[in-house]
Amino acid sequence: MISFFNQNKKSPSALSKESQKRVEQLEKRVGELSKSLEELKQGMKKALVKVGVVRFNPFHETGGDQSFAIALLDEYNTGFVIMSHYMKDYNRVYAKPIIKGVSEYMLSEEEKEAMEKAMNP
Repeated sequence: MISFFNQNKKSPSALSKESQKRVEQLEKRVGELSKSLEELKQGMKKALVKVGVVRFNPFHETGGDQSFAIALLDEYNTGFVIMSHYMKDYNRVYAKPIIKGVSEYMLSEEEKEAMEKAMNP
């Protein structure tokens, strides 16, 4: 039986050059992947990754928890809050921008709770 290694007729210096070239290619590829990973990490900081949801009933004596507030924030606590206020004859939806955890608009207690849930899961 002939071994695979015995079939290889290349000189040790040729194998060494090939190995060095392969190592250099791998090092270059690892560098490219590291750069891509860092770019992805930076991009993810601006992705809406924090979520807080609060369901509530604005009319405590009747109906169910059909109204809700949702906070969607990025790593910097920037994003928005959406509130849907469900009433018997109609539904109102509000959206308020959030910048670094603060809104320029007055927030309801439910919106504040949704933001708190998003920022402190």
